[in-house]
Amino acid sequence: MTEQEYYDFMNETVSFYLATVDGDQPHVRGMMLFRADENGIIFHTASTKDVFKQISNNPKAELCFNANGRQVRVTGSLEVVHDEKLKEEIFNHPSRKFLQAWKEMGIADLLQVLVMRNCEATTWTMQTNFEKKTPVKLCEQ
Repeated sequence: MTEQEYYDFMNETVSFYLATVDGDQPHVRGMMLFRADENGIIFHTASTKDVFKQISNNPKAELCFNANGRQVRVTGSLEVVHDEKLKEEIFNHPSRKFLQAWKEMGIADLLQVLVMRNCEATTWTMQTNFEKKTPVKLCEQ
């Protein structure tokens, strides 16, 4: 897959699994992508969540997108982005209507935007099961 094909696959799939580590214990949970492109793989969580604490202590993570017999794994480090314009874009996006309740409850400041840049992606299918994986660099900045 090309770099653009990876971004397209992630944006079409939207849901993914995020793996983090707490001490020596791995944790995996489902997440919802906001956007993936050459500027980064962007998603969000709340600062009160365990996942945010885990990322704050160890930003190394892996994302796994899985759809239509294809798995894409992206490995790298996450960073918290403090960009008010991007936060407003997320709050106002049609797929994030559920976040309006955060504003109504006065807890919008809990939203933490995360981005993965300078990462590597690999893909897997049953047809390529035994082939050597060739990582592709994504979001290089």
